[in-house]
Amino acid sequence: MSHSHGHGHHHHHHHDTDADASSLPPALDLSVPDEELTPGQLSRRSMLRRTGLLGAGLAAGSVLAGEGQAAASVSSSHSHSGRSGDFLWLAGDHHIHTQYSSDAKYRVADHVRQANAHGLDWMVITDHGSEQHARIGVEKVNPDIVAARDEVDDTLVFQGLEWNIPAAEHGTVFVHPGKNEVAVLKEFENSFDGSVKGASANTPANEALAISGLNFLAEQVQRRKVKDALFLANHPARKGIDSPHEIRAWRDAQPTIAVGMEGAPGHQAGGLPKPNGPGSARGIYDNSPSADSFGGYPLESYRTWGGFDWMTATVGGLWDSLLAEGKPWWITANSDSHNVYADSSVRGPNSDFNTNGRYDDPVYGGAISLTDTDFWPGQYSRTHVGAASFSYKAVMDGIRAGRVWVDHGGLISGLNAQLRSGSRAVTLGGVLQVRRGSQVDLVIEISLANGPNWSQFVPSLARVDVIQGDVTGKVSDRDTFAAPATKVVKSFEVDKATGAVRLTYSLGRLDKPVYVRLRGTDGNRSAVGIHGVAVDPAGPAIDVLGDADPWKDLWFYSNPMWVLPA
Repeated sequence: MSHSHGHGHHHHHHHDTDADASSLPPALDLSVPDEELTPGQLSRRSMLRRTGLLGAGLAAGSVLAGEGQAAASVSSSHSHSGRSGDFLWLAGDHHIHTQYSSDAKYRVADHVRQANAHGLDWMVITDHGSEQHARIGVEKVNPDIVAARDEVDDTLVFQGLEWNIPAAEHGTVFVHPGKNEVAVLKEFENSFDGSVKGASANTPANEALAISGLNFLAEQVQRRKVKDALFLANHPARKGIDSPHEIRAWRDAQPTIAVGMEGAPGHQAGGLPKPNGPGSARGIYDNSPSADSFGGYPLESYRTWGGFDWMTATVGGLWDSLLAEGKPWWITANSDSHNVYADSSVRGPNSDFNTNGRYDDPVYGGAISLTDTDFWPGQYSRTHVGAASFSYKAVMDGIRAGRVWVDHGGLISGLNAQLRSGSRAVTLGGVLQVRRGSQVDLVIEISLANGPNWSQFVPSLARVDVIQGDVTGKVSDRDTFAAPATKVVKSFEVDKATGAVRLTYSLGRLDKPVYVRLRGTDGNRSAVGIHGVAVDPAGPAIDVLGDADPWKDLWFYSNPMWVLPA
C-alpha cells in the first residue's frame, strides 16, 4: 500500500553555501594558535574558555564549541508550506506502542497505516522494555516492522524500544534499520533495562548503569554494528525521577546519542472531561512525589502546562538551564499511543501475553471507548524534523542537529526560523558565529494552518513569543534547574487566519553569547509564568485534572538557536 500525503515532500530550490572558515573571528577559530592572537582576541578566547563555551573539555556537549551547523549565506527567497532551505521538514513520532507491549493492543500495521493517513513521514515503534519483550518480543515485532516498511513506502518505520532507564523514567532508544537492529536492541535491553535488571531505584549504581547503556549504544555505532542510534527521554517530569544531574550526565556521557526529551508527552486525550472522556490528566500527569523523586522539584512540576512538560513549559526552567550552558538538548512531541480514544477495538480474545510476548490481533469490541487516553500517531502531536533527504539517516541527523519544531492540533503548518547577521544565517539547532558587536536579527516565517485538523476545525494562531536567554557556561551545581536571565523578550499578535506571516525581531548588536527559542499559542488559555510577569507574562496555564480538553489549548514550540560573538 502506498499513497501520498497532502503536505508533500519537496526541496526548496535556493542553494545555501557553507561559510568560509576564514570568516570566523580569530578568537573562535581554534586553528589559530593563542600566540598569534592580539591581546584583545586572546582575552576574548580566554573568557569563552572560562565560561565553558570554547576549547578542550567541550566534547561533553556545548554546541557553542563547534557542534552546531555552519552558518549559510542568506538567500533572498524563503519558503513556506513546511520546507525551508535545503531541508525537507518531515513530521514524525518516536513513541508508539503495539500488541508487543503489555498495556497496548494494536498491530504495527495499524499504527503505520494511521500514521501515514495522519500525515507522518517517519515513526518509531517503541514497545516497553520488559522481561517478555527482552526475551522474545524484540525479535517477534521485527518481521511486522519489516513488512510495514515494504508495504508503506512513504513512511519511514524505525524499530526501537521504550527503555526503563535505570534510576529514572522511560526513554526512546532506536537505531538505524539494518541486519543487526534486532541483535543490538536485544542485547541493550537484556543488559541495561531497569526493569529487566531490577535497577529502577534511585541509586548511584543504577545511575551508572544508565550511562553504561548509553556507552553501549555508542560502541555499537563505532563498531558499525548499526549505522546510528539515538536516545530521547520520555515524559521526563511525570514522576519527578529524572533529576537535573541525571539529564546532564546522559547528555555529557554521549552527546551524539543522548540528544533530548519529550517537550510534550503523549496521552493528550487523558484530560478530556467526563462523561465523554477519561476525566484524567493530559499526558496522565497526575502523580505526586515518591521516594525516588528528586526533592527539589515543586509540586506543579508533576502536571502539564498547556499540554507540555513542566521542564519545557517553564521559561527560565530546567530546559533553559541546559540551553544557558550551551548544551544541545532538544525537545519533541509524541503520541505515546497505546489505546486510542473513541476507538472500538479490543485485544484479541484468549491472549496470553506472558507466554507469547504479544496480544492476539485486535478485534471489533462492539462499542467505542471513552476512557482511553491516546491519539493515533500524527492525529494530535507532531515532531517536525529538518532532514536533508527522505531517508532514515537524514531523519536521525536532523534530530541530532536540533532542526526540530513541534506542534499540537495542527496549530501551524510550517515554520522557517533563522538568526541572521549580514550574509550569514542559521536555522533551528544552529550556532551563528559573528564578530563582537555584530547586528543580529531573528526572522520567523510561519505557514498558518492550511485546513481542518483531525478534530475538524481550522486552528488559529493568536500569538508568537520570542524567548531569549544569556549563555553563562557550565554550572557548578549539576542539579540546577533555573536560568534567571531567560525571559520572553517579544510577543507578536497574529491578526490573520490564512496564508503566512513574517515576523522579525532585532537582537541588536551583541557582545555576549545568547540563545533564542520560539513558542506560539491559539490564545485560548494562558497565565503568568512561574517566575513572574517580568519573565513570562502570558505563558501556558497549568492543566486542570479532569477538565483539560487538548483541542482547546494548542501550542507550538521550536528548538533553540545560539549566537556566539567573538
